[in-house]
Amino acid sequence: MFMNDVAQAELGGTGGLTIRPYRPADRDDVADVCLRTGASGADATGMYSDDTLVADVAALPYLEFAPDLAFVVDDGERVLGYVIGVADTATFVEWWERHWTPGFAERHPQPGPPTGHAPTSTEELLVWVGLHPEVTRIPEIADYPAHLHINLLPELQGRGLGRRLVDTFRGALAERGVPALYLGVDASNTGALAFYARLGFHELRSSTPEHPLLGIATAM
Repeated sequence: MFMNDVAQAELGGTGGLTIRPYRPADRDDVADVCLRTGASGADATGMYSDDTLVADVAALPYLEFAPDLAFVVDDGERVLGYVIGVADTATFVEWWERHWTPGFAERHPQPGPPTGHAPTSTEELLVWVGLHPEVTRIPEIADYPAHLHINLLPELQGRGLGRRLVDTFRGALAERGVPALYLGVDASNTGALAFYARLGFHELRSSTPEHPLLGIATAM
């Protein structure tokens, strides 16, 4: 099977790094990578009043809902990058509203005090997204039912690992019969936009310059 062939192999030319399926023991490492790449790819530590906020929106609900669709880059000691996502965004939104939003609202009832930083994604926006997961329902959801998040620490970028993570995720979706996936990109993250273009992602009709939305088929 594609997923097992790709996800368990040591990656040649990458210093002994391995892409493998997520394990529950990886949860804190994934949250840490999410935070350390949470400012358009840069470190978001200290940018928000609570350092747990970024992962509470962009990583941990995915690990709870679809741990079998999470893959990590492992150097033998810790996780340095990951791809996470869901095969059915509509079902995920319903799960989030029932099971994730109540706890999120207790942990983050409102934006905290200013930190002196001005991240592109404000604390107000992140809290709002955590309480309103329906924002992930794009108009093209029938044709692009799945979506993903991918993050790599800076020292791993530019080594082909991002492509391999995306290919692993696409292969896992293809095995399930999911035809296509989408993702959202911070418009200021020009490096990410260029990366996805190289992988063959294309803009969706609902994409805007302020909120780019990109899609790709799972078949390769």
